[in-house]
Amino acid sequence: MPTIEHERGTVHYDRAGSGPGLVLVHGTGGDSVTNYAHLVPGFTDIRTVITPDYAGSGRTTDPGGDLTLDLLADQVAATFPGPSDLVGFSLGAAVAVTVAARHPSLVRRLVLIAGWTHGDDPRLRLGLRTWARLAATDPESYAAYGPLVGFSPGFVSGLGEEGLKAMMSGEPAPGTVRQIELDLRLDLRPLLPLITAPTLVVGNSLDHLVPVEHARALHAAIPGSAYAELESGHVVVHERPAEITELIRNFIVS
Repeated sequence: MPTIEHERGTVHYDRAGSGPGLVLVHGTGGDSVTNYAHLVPGFTDIRTVITPDYAGSGRTTDPGGDLTLDLLADQVAATFPGPSDLVGFSLGAAVAVTVAARHPSLVRRLVLIAGWTHGDDPRLRLGLRTWARLAATDPESYAAYGPLVGFSPGFVSGLGEEGLKAMMSGEPAPGTVRQIELDLRLDLRPLLPLITAPTLVVGNSLDHLVPVEHARALHAAIPGSAYAELESGHVVVHERPAEITELIRNFIVS
């Protein structure tokens, strides 16, 4: 895995393909491999695909303490091979907004998947707080909570008992709780008017973690943005990989 030195430590990322840059930013509790390894081959014929890990995930330096969007955005921006298209999923969408607002010359086109503008919604906060509490105290219940809120009912049922058991294996990543705490604090509203890159917002109609109304509000707050909606739960990168790949490809080459 390549690395680059940032003033706050070492940032790890993967690189594949050739052509202009495409940077894919992962979500809470995930990393570049778990969120994107299966999607990368769908872009390597047209883009140099960069998949970084930010603090709290993978082997990227984590300075400890409260995480901030500025830190994560700076870590991601350090991996850009030059002006690039930028995709962010979940917390990665907030990181991508921060990169696009703070470093507009780096971002050619912006895709925001399953994002939200701020954390004032009581239902959103209930879901995130429950997720953080389980990650901190009850790994078995944390593993069960993920499929319940991360995927649509039909998708989970279709996995079967063995498929569901495989999805529920593993412990929370060390930085998961602090990443969820950042989810609860984030407020993108001051940054959204600063975005100048052509932007596509993608919402998921069956999203139980970040209900689709939040993606619609994100779209409404970004002047001139386009909007698409998929019939999927929150983790659309795994539930609808072909469809999300097609949406991203069509937008970045249009």
